[in-house]
Amino acid sequence: MAGEPKRRHSKARKRTRRAAINLAVNLIECKNCGKLVQPHIVCVFCGFYGGKSVTKPQQVVVTKA
Repeated sequence: MAGEPKRRHSKARKRTRRAAINLAVNLIECKNCGKLVQPHIVCVFCGFYGGKSVTKPQQVVVTKA
């Protein structure tokens, strides 16, 4: 009567679940502005990707609590 599973979870199901649990965030330094950003993603501070200006930089709003 305990809440035991009837069947085991497949390897694919287990691996899919664990792939979503990405605890280690890899950060690199932006080559243009020097801020820490995720790799393979446009820098949100300066708008550069791969040494080229891709977008206009966004204004980052800092609120004091």
